[in-house]
Amino acid sequence: MKDLVEGFPAQLKEAIQIGENAKLKQASGPIRNILITGLGGSGIGGTIVSEIVSAECPVPIVVNKDYFLPAFVGTDSLVIVSSYSGNTEETLQAMETAIERKAHIVCISSGGKISELAVEKGYDLIRIPGGNPPRACLGYSLTQLFYVLYKLKLINGDFQKQLQNTLTLFEKEKSNIRKEAMAITDYLFGKIPVIYAVDGYNGVATRFRQQINENSKMLCWHHVLPEMNHNELVGWAEEHANIAVILLRNSSDYSRTQTRVEISKEVFKKYTPNVRELWSKGESMLERSLYLIHLTDWVSCYLADKKHVDASEINIINHLKGELAKIR
Repeated sequence: MKDLVEGFPAQLKEAIQIGENAKLKQASGPIRNILITGLGGSGIGGTIVSEIVSAECPVPIVVNKDYFLPAFVGTDSLVIVSSYSGNTEETLQAMETAIERKAHIVCISSGGKISELAVEKGYDLIRIPGGNPPRACLGYSLTQLFYVLYKLKLINGDFQKQLQNTLTLFEKEKSNIRKEAMAITDYLFGKIPVIYAVDGYNGVATRFRQQINENSKMLCWHHVLPEMNHNELVGWAEEHANIAVILLRNSSDYSRTQTRVEISKEVFKKYTPNVRELWSKGESMLERSLYLIHLTDWVSCYLADKKHVDASEINIINHLKGELAKIR
């Protein structure tokens, strides 16, 4: 897994080339809404991209992580089917519903039944390299989402330069990223991580939580501000010395939300001695998001090492899939 994390910049570079070469058909009519359907490592890219493009995309984007599609999906919908393996049963069922409703469908996958169905039905398919854990291939799926939206004229091409800037940033900060990741690992080891981010970086915080769950084999939770100020903050009412708070921060965050973070931080410190900030780097939201993702991916791997667990092992998920396969 550490080799895959180290290869994330190279993966992004390859993903850019795949996206540049992708040929997509234009929709037959106006696209009035977008639904990205996918789960786990294949689906988190949808959450992250939808937040990054929210101020630019002229139509609403909904991220779906279930078997079923909302009622609004129809002939004027763009449905992006994201499944790394191509065999995710929830995503496959959602795709079949999108076909029934005659949505404009684009698939992102390395193969499997979803790729077969896309070819059979004549839907656009962007093939990405397979053979690795889906969570280790976020660079492929996330990048293709940008290119789908761009080639269907739903966003501009600014993301292309921002991706290139990210590669430069990764090269410049390579040693610093590893050093900070080790420090955060030491801070989190033996504790329950609680991750807080500001609205707009929910996908990044979710990704961090998921990586700690899967790679580090640890439970944790996350929330976003300002929403957590209206509920979870009240839960900070007793000492929790075993909790380690990580605040994902950006210098670009809205000033009122920055103030909320500062006030909330003082509340946390009353009940746990473990409160730490993790600041992003980069000029754009895309760069900052990928910087935090790459840094926290390293944290999840280092935590696995420190706990002497296999970051790649997901036996419990395989057990779940095996049990589900027995029931038809």
